[in-house]
Amino acid sequence: MAFEIKPNRRENENRNIRFSIEVIEKANNVMTSKNVSFFNFVIQSVEYTLENMEKQKNRDPNR
Repeated sequence: MAFEIKPNRRENENRNIRFSIEVIEKANNVMTSKNVSFFNFVIQSVEYTLENMEKQKNRDPNR
């Protein structure tokens, strides 16, 4: 499944995180082209990763 940027949605809780300058710059390029906020980009990226980790785990029970 390809990563797809979606519009804003649902309640949130604040967390502080740090990113390298390189990651911020790469994310900014994507966010600008997709017209999405940094917050939404991070949330959707984490959701995508978690979903795909679970799918991978289900495919490979030795992990």
